[in-house]
Parts: sequence; C-alpha cells; structure tokens
Amino acid sequence: MALSAKLEMRQGQQLVMTPQLQQAIRLLQLSNMELTEFVDAELERNPLLEREENSSAPKIADEVMAESPGIERSEGADDSWLDLRKPVEDHAGALDADFGNVFQEPGTGEPLGGAMTGMSWAGVTQRMHSGYEDDQNLESYVASELSLRDHLSAQLPLAIAGNIERMIGRYLVDLVDEAGYIPANLETLANRLGAPLELVESVLTKLQTFDPPGIFARSLSECLALQLKEQNRYDPLMAGLLANLDLLANRNLAGLKKVVGCDMDELVDMIQEIKRLNPKPGLKFGAVQMQPVVPDVIVRAASDGGWHVELNSDTLPRVLVNRSYYTRISKSSVSDKDKGYLFECLQTANWLVKSLDQRARTILKVAEQIVRQQDSFFMYGVQHLRPLNLRTIADAISMHESTVSRVTSNKYIATPRGIFELKYFFTSAIQSADDGEAHSSESVRFRIKQLIDAEQATDVLSDDQLVDRLKTEGVDIARRTVAKYREAMRIPSSVQRRRDKRLVERLGGTL
Repeated sequence: MALSAKLEMRQGQQLVMTPQLQQAIRLLQLSNMELTEFVDAELERNPLLEREENSSAPKIADEVMAESPGIERSEGADDSWLDLRKPVEDHAGALDADFGNVFQEPGTGEPLGGAMTGMSWAGVTQRMHSGYEDDQNLESYVASELSLRDHLSAQLPLAIAGNIERMIGRYLVDLVDEAGYIPANLETLANRLGAPLELVESVLTKLQTFDPPGIFARSLSECLALQLKEQNRYDPLMAGLLANLDLLANRNLAGLKKVVGCDMDELVDMIQEIKRLNPKPGLKFGAVQMQPVVPDVIVRAASDGGWHVELNSDTLPRVLVNRSYYTRISKSSVSDKDKGYLFECLQTANWLVKSLDQRARTILKVAEQIVRQQDSFFMYGVQHLRPLNLRTIADAISMHESTVSRVTSNKYIATPRGIFELKYFFTSAIQSADDGEAHSSESVRFRIKQLIDAEQATDVLSDDQLVDRLKTEGVDIARRTVAKYREAMRIPSSVQRRRDKRLVERLGGTL
C-alpha cells in the first residue's frame, strides 16, 4: 500500500487554556492572605502597577456577630470568560533621638551614657507629642514578653557552674518545646553531644528544679511527678497512680484502685490533687500566636427581613495601572526591547486588575447563592441546614462545578451565627423516614451531639437508641452511620460515656 501526502480541512471545538486564563483560575482558589502575597510580588515586579491609596474603610466582621436575622443582588459583569464549559479563543527618614541617652541614672541628674548632644529633653518630648507617640508605643522599647527559652536561660548560670555542664544545659534548653517537654531518649542526646549519659542525666536533674515546676519532663507522668515533688506530695501511692495513668485515662477506677493499693476515697483525693497540676507548664510563657481568620464575605441582616451580602473590602487588594507613567516612559524609550518590555508590563497589569475584579464578582455571586439556598440556617440555626452540592450552585449561577469548588476553597463568610468556611454549607443528604424533605448530614450530626450532651449517668444512649430517637424525628439513618458521625466528633461509645459520667459524679465535678 502506497503512502501519499494530502491537505484536508477539519472543523472541531477544543478548550484552549491561555496562560492568562490559567493564572486567573489559580487566583480563584487562593485565600485572601495568599492573594495579598501574590499582589505584593506583582507590585514589586511591575513598574506600571501601584496600590490604590484612597480605599474605602475596611469592614469589621465583629459587627456582624452582634446583629440578628430578598437578598440584595449586586450588578455584575459577564463572567462567561471563567466558565470552563465554553471554548476559549486564543488571541526616611529615621528618628534621630537616641533613647539610650534619654533615661537618667538613678540618683543622678545625668542621662544614661552621658549628656545628650544636640537635643534637649524638652525637644524629645515635643517630638513625641508631635506625632511619634501616636504611632509607636514607648513601652515596646523598654519591655517585651518573656519567652520560655529566655526564662530558662536566665536560671542556667545560677544552677550550673561547670562549663561542660552549662553547655549541655544550653543544648537541653534549646530542645524544650512550647509545653515544656524534651525528647525522652537521653541516650540519643548523649551520643549527639559526645558526652557520658550519666553526665547528661545529672544536668537534667538540675534543670528539672527550674521554674516553672514540671519543666524539662520527658513524659506526662514525669511532669506531674516533678510538680508533686515541689509540693512535697510525692509518695509511693501517688507514684503508683502516675505509673498507671492509662487506667485513669480509661476511667478504670476499679483496676486503678487495685494496682495502687488504696481505697476509693484515697484514690479520689489523689485524682483531685492531680487535676490541680499543670500538664503543660511551658505554655504560660508566650504561646504561639494563632492567625485569626479574616472573612472574605460578610452577611448582614437586611431591614426587609432578608440578608445583605457584601465582600469584605479589607481582603481585596486594590491596584491601579499607571497609564500616565507608561505614556511618559514609552515616549522616552528608544530601543524596541524597552518598548516590548513596557508593553508586556501594561498587558500584565491590565490582566491583573481585570482578574481581581472578576474574582471578587465571582466570590460574591457564589456567596449570594449559598445564602439563598441556606436561608433557613441563617434564620434558625444548624438544625435547619439543607443538603447542598456544587452542581446546585453551579447551575444557579451558570458556571462550572470546578469554578464553584475553587471559589469556596479557603474562603470564609462572617454571619450573625459565626464565621464559617464556604465549604461548610455543602453537605450530603440523609433521607427522611416519612418520605419528606431530606436532612443535611451536618444537621443530623448536630442533633446526635445534642442528644448525647443531654444524657444522664443513669440513661446513656447507645447507637441503636440514637437511631430510634432520630427515626421518631423523621431521620432515616443506619446505626453504622450514627457510629461514624459519633467517632468523627470524637465522642466515645456509650460504655465509655457511662463510665465517665459515673466518675465525674464520684469526683464531684469534671474530669
């Protein structure tokens, strides 16, 4: 069979993802913090971009939390460019006052470090009141939060004199975690330091006398034992209790009483004493600051009984294209390479401004539709959360499911009922026992927790009993599903809950 070359025309459709479209889609799934980092990088790279100075005042999400329960729909531009179902065509000054020379030596009239030169104290005071004091807190220069490492390092030279032991002590101080614990395997630490194990153990014994009590422990039982020794309350019975904390964790009081060798009253007293100890003594020294969640969308109660949905302007990067600068520079540019670079910067800047605007409109459109679908939740609470999937929202706003999925990733909404991730409102459906409207899995989970929280020690509900209770309320659910939801909420079995409640009653409080 002979091979021959020929020309022919074929017509077809395909999805072409331009680099601009790919980046625009990637912007959708960025959180507000990631978006800010991206825009900051673009501002540094692109000379034609500048930050908008006169932006509106940021919205405060806390105000929404104080408000109580038609949605006002914002006019939006055409979002068809983001719909993946359609084919895309490819076409100082520094402060000159030295604060080290301002504060005076005690008992003298001279400033620390000698007299001030070129500026009087009255002049410094005048400068502070003229604007510096408004922006800076003077206390931050003379005081700072004491960290756990600094607190331990300050005690080290007072307790350990030898240079070798002090070096080992500094190494162990660096190993202390936020809770105040160190790794349990001292032999590994000794090999790493090239020091005898007995010397490391000796240094650790001295370090364990540091403040706060319980520091440098290698386990929870050792941490509690160190604190009890500090109070002179560590005896053989208490040692037996600390050696069997697993039985206490399982609420096995009968087995614990037998192992320790005491009566129930003594055991209850010892447990009460352990409850007063601090299992994580290091946390009171500057715990890690958690970054608060900043909502992307704010929902407020409208005057007509509906909801007003708006974007949180505090999370929207505002950038402008400096066209006048482009015009001025392009006229002075002589080489084609410079002109090409400026034109590329202009195109990139225009794309970024458009993409940020379309991203904001898309987030608002999805959030408005979620509020429409979950109106009962905002009115009455989590028990009235409806089953919802991505397709329902995508069909309502004429977008692809993947676009809705990207929009709802890492985005949060502030409502009068709290701050929620947008994905929280998408839950699976559980059929109704009386062929009525399906129930949201999240609302069923909430109802299971309500029933368990209302239990008494004499009437603890098993999984089968929870199924019966839910069926009387119109929820058709299997026992294994109840068990799965219960375990996901970290709620123990009915046997364990009954044991816990009896122990709480015996201890006269919470464990």
